[in-house]
Amino acid sequence: MDFEVIIVGGSYAGLQAGMTLGRARRNVLIIDSGKPCNAQTPHSHNFLTRDGETPAAIAKIAREQLKAYTTVQLRQGMAINAEKTGHGFSITTAAGEIFTTKKLIITTGIKDLLPEIPGVAECWGISVIHCPYCHGYEVANQPTGILGNGEGGFETVKLIQHWTKDLTLFTNGPATLSDEMQAQIRRKNIQIVETPVKGIIHENGHLSEVELSDGTKVPLKALYARLPFVQHSEIPAQLGCAFTETGYIQVGDFGKTSIEGVYAAGDNCSMMRGVANAVAGGLAAAAFVNRELIWEEFDNAG
Repeated sequence: MDFEVIIVGGSYAGLQAGMTLGRARRNVLIIDSGKPCNAQTPHSHNFLTRDGETPAAIAKIAREQLKAYTTVQLRQGMAINAEKTGHGFSITTAAGEIFTTKKLIITTGIKDLLPEIPGVAECWGISVIHCPYCHGYEVANQPTGILGNGEGGFETVKLIQHWTKDLTLFTNGPATLSDEMQAQIRRKNIQIVETPVKGIIHENGHLSEVELSDGTKVPLKALYARLPFVQHSEIPAQLGCAFTETGYIQVGDFGKTSIEGVYAAGDNCSMMRGVANAVAGGLAAAAFVNRELIWEEFDNAG
């Protein structure tokens, strides 16, 4: 057995899980591809002591602090395959390395499926945003758009109007909101624009206008987008983990998945996307994994 615990994914949830297990004196491997979903986000917010710091800087500090725990190894690579073994799991990387472990924590996050609208990718995480708790304070009371439709778009309007009343809902085609939804939105003096979005006009990711297919340009400071996503890693599906209807890994208390010995933490199993939530999930999953290992060792002792 190479390791007691392997953590697939070395962002905030994975690094916290590694620290927790290191402090529990466990032999741990963290495998990280180095491709976080918030790579171009300029500032991270709503995390005590690091509010306004860059995501990369927070991760760098965490990696430096992990060096104090000599039983924790951090390896750069992409875990591409996982299999159940008689004593735990085996993990294979893209480089052909194979590692074995008793327990597995998956902290691989999700991949947002960006619409094919010019400018969205360049602005994603900067001025085209998803979470008011991460970004809303900085653009409060500014001209703001929402890219959404149907019930999801309606729910986003209800949420974001708390941060700004200067709102426009872009349905990017015919609205699929009910008549009552549309009436409620308009009663709040929020405009509904059904004309398709042609592109996002921006400078270095900071948008200034949304351009519509008819040539109209709507000045904005921020655009919230409620986007579909897929799991960043195929490993949960390979192992047979159950998923929710919305595509998250289904977890119970302390991040326990439907597969014995497999845990998940962070964005891949929670709609609460934020550094604080990821850290909390990583700590909880790691603590429970350690508890399981202790119980197993105690019960099997001669």
